[in-house]
Amino acid sequence: MYLVGFPLLVIPFAIYNMIAFLTPIDDWSRTVTSVSMMSGATWNITPEDILLTLATCLLFVEFMKATRVGIRTIIDHMLSAILFVGMLVEFLLVRQAATSTFFLLVVFSFVDVMGGFTVTVRTAQRDLAIDTDKIAAS
Repeated sequence: MYLVGFPLLVIPFAIYNMIAFLTPIDDWSRTVTSVSMMSGATWNITPEDILLTLATCLLFVEFMKATRVGIRTIIDHMLSAILFVGMLVEFLLVRQAATSTFFLLVVFSFVDVMGGFTVTVRTAQRDLAIDTDKIAAS
């Protein structure tokens, strides 16, 4: 699978930057569409909602990728950490990135880095325990 060494959270990061720097959209809270709910309320969907939903789904895929063990997983974690640092620097230094939407993308990236390393370490511990049991049995 080719996506193993590629941090998927770069996709919402790139979409945010394309919208923030290439379009005159300043309001992430404008309504894109509205959905009438069964309760009679109206749910207004914004670009912010769409982007954060995409990022949440990609974060789930990142956790699924973290369960694999191998050199590609290590490279994926390193690239995710580099992406997190880049996003954090952009959040702190770039005016267009000083929004709640971008802050949540930075938090998702942080969770990806920490969760990925944690899942990988836990998986490696289990593999080590299984290998130790095999050696003791022989």
